[in-house]
Amino acid sequence: MPQMQSIRSRRRNGESIASIARSERVSEPTVRKYLRVDGLSAGPPVRRRRGSVIDEWLPMIEGMLAEDRETWRKQRHTATRIHERLRDEYGAGVSLSTVTRTVARLRREAAAEREAGFLDLSWHPGECQADFGQVDVRYRGVVTRMRHFVLDFPYSNIGPSRLMPGENAECTCQALRNLFEWLGGAPERIVYDNAAGVGRKWFDRIRLTRLFQAFQAHYGFEYAFRNPYSGHEKGGVEARVGAVRRRPFVPVPGVWNLDSFNLRLPGRRLGLGDKDHHRKGESQTGLFDECVCSIE
Repeated sequence: MPQMQSIRSRRRNGESIASIARSERVSEPTVRKYLRVDGLSAGPPVRRRRGSVIDEWLPMIEGMLAEDRETWRKQRHTATRIHERLRDEYGAGVSLSTVTRTVARLRREAAAEREAGFLDLSWHPGECQADFGQVDVRYRGVVTRMRHFVLDFPYSNIGPSRLMPGENAECTCQALRNLFEWLGGAPERIVYDNAAGVGRKWFDRIRLTRLFQAFQAHYGFEYAFRNPYSGHEKGGVEARVGAVRRRPFVPVPGVWNLDSFNLRLPGRRLGLGDKDHHRKGESQTGLFDECVCSIE
């Protein structure tokens, strides 16, 4: 799936098929085949890596490195110490050189993900944040706690939302698809508050679900995850989630059909944004129009 995504992204940027084939080390017919795929339900063939003697001990190594992130930097594991612990505590028969290479690779990957996944406070019209919040509704006469998905555009301080029954990959992709249709296209970049709905967190890494990988490759937007150590980023999207909960969902609304209720929800949220942006001094609705134009 990552290779298919790369090929489709290169082609959207105007790169020739021959150039893509050379860079991705595949044939030109393979490039054309990936470009013709619509649903992306099945991923491209992946050459399987041969098993290594270190594979069995990777969870232990990743666990030790995860512990290090909560420890003073001068008192963290070296590759030699990790090798000693694997040998003494688990009876692992792996060499020091193998452990050293594995530790170095895991640390490089973690550093690359932190650098690629964190975003500063400079927001452009085509960028947005996504998060779920909890909300009570009177669903078919019974008070039920559901989730509302908010796609916040910080450039304008307006975040259209969708009411969903849960917080998983299926609900995330469905909510995004409906909002993309309402907006007229997909934004350039989406920053997620956490892995909920798109994957699972494994120590400091996030493993995306196959459904979300296929969905993201189909629509072609970039994604990132909020820096967990930056409170200002977390506060921004959570404030928008709270604002949505306090306005369209107060008092507790009655919902009989989710699709019918969601048809009116983005427009109601847009109507609440008819005021000036607290920093820019311009109409939030006008700034949101710029966001929509950047998508189209």
